[in-house]
Amino acid sequence: MEFVIFALGLFLSYALIRVTLTVFGIGNPKNLPPGPTPLPIIGNLHLLGDQPHQSLDKLAKIYGPVMFLKLGSTTALVISSAAAAKEVLQKQDLAFSSRHIPDTLTAHNHSSYSVVWLPVATQWRTLRRILNTNIFTSHSLDTNQHLRSQKVQELVAYCHKASQSGDSVDIGRAAFRTTLNLLSNTIFSKDLTDPYEDSGKEFKELVGNIMVEGGKPNLVDFFPVLKKIDPQGTRKRMTHYFGRAFEMFETLIEERLGMNGSRHDDVLDVCLKISQENPDEFNRTHIKSIFLDLFVAGTDTTSNSLEWAMTELLRNPHIMTKAKKELEEIIGKQKIVEETDISSLPYLCCIVKETLRIHTPAPFLIPRKIETEVKLNGYIVPKGTQVIVNAWTIGRDSTLWDESLKFKPERFLNSSVDIWGRDFELIPFGAGRRICPGLSLAIRMLPVMLGSLINNFDWNLDGGLGHEELDMNEKFGITLQKANPLCIVPISIK
Repeated sequence: MEFVIFALGLFLSYALIRVTLTVFGIGNPKNLPPGPTPLPIIGNLHLLGDQPHQSLDKLAKIYGPVMFLKLGSTTALVISSAAAAKEVLQKQDLAFSSRHIPDTLTAHNHSSYSVVWLPVATQWRTLRRILNTNIFTSHSLDTNQHLRSQKVQELVAYCHKASQSGDSVDIGRAAFRTTLNLLSNTIFSKDLTDPYEDSGKEFKELVGNIMVEGGKPNLVDFFPVLKKIDPQGTRKRMTHYFGRAFEMFETLIEERLGMNGSRHDDVLDVCLKISQENPDEFNRTHIKSIFLDLFVAGTDTTSNSLEWAMTELLRNPHIMTKAKKELEEIIGKQKIVEETDISSLPYLCCIVKETLRIHTPAPFLIPRKIETEVKLNGYIVPKGTQVIVNAWTIGRDSTLWDESLKFKPERFLNSSVDIWGRDFELIPFGAGRRICPGLSLAIRMLPVMLGSLINNFDWNLDGGLGHEELDMNEKFGITLQKANPLCIVPISIK
């Protein structure tokens, strides 16, 4: 009995010494960045909550802009300032360029063919070059902008129909359908869903399910030892969703190949041509993975940003009035905004930038991972650490932005700050060599959709609510959604 008590005392003394050393940063030969003391087994997981972007923002105020966490059996580095983000995404970009791959994204081996998830190596460079020189060039996007314009006209027609019946429009849902068709016309020159009904519903639900599944916390990501078990069945469900998407893409590819050489000058034509010329570098599996990346990355981000922008305009009627005035003076009331109009509408562009600042579409961007031990700001970051850049926190940093929590598009009117990854206080699409390749398409779609909706309608909140009663709660996932959909009634402008 005395031996048991003695052993227990030794253990408690040892534990107390370890906690003391951790708290005061003593005896840490690795010189890790500061962070909260982890609990046994779960580490700091209990501190994340259901709004981890906000939780990490609060922790960064205590531990600083370079913070170290233990998440289950994995480690994470959280970056919460523009200066630290510049160090990670530009100055030491190569050391921080690999991806932390969530277990769900290994379904169908997608991460081994995806430009989003591949490591920076030969295959990634080949795919990135194909995207940058063939798909997202100004010439390529200009070629089929008339198809995207037609989809925006259909969105406006859908809202006109709702205005005649006095029905409300779920803006996020309508924007999601429109964005799907904007993308599908850019890629395939055809619609994949009907804006009036939910036909083509299968593909719409498929993309939605992929986003939901990918946004769920997964135990395997925090405890990789559980990978073979897949305890939540997340990878199994994602395998089904990916499989259905790849089947649909395969059908569309075969359909095109059976058209006896008729050309559409869309993304599919470009991909098939490159594949025929360089089958060893770029095959059908790569093509289908690129299509999946484009739909997953381009739908929720754009539709959520449009919904947040409309929410902020309704919440700030004076900004809505100013935007409407600019549109009336530059292109005329009740007209569709074309992509060629965007450069002539500076205030509309400021509204888009301000939305992306305060409602960053992907609050953590796409997490990275370091393959070898790295020194950052005098600290040592261990090999295998996941790197989270909290772009949501940076966009709301009061040391960078005057009245940082206020929606104020005017801040950009005489500012050189842009969203192209050169200004680290505003990085909604990332920065460095892994900046979002679809950025050039996204910044065409968002202002065209938003400008067309506010130039053709006045908008009332459903149920007669006042603008001060608008719900601004967030729902965290791969993208940052409104917790409750924005349902508003369009009033046709006479």
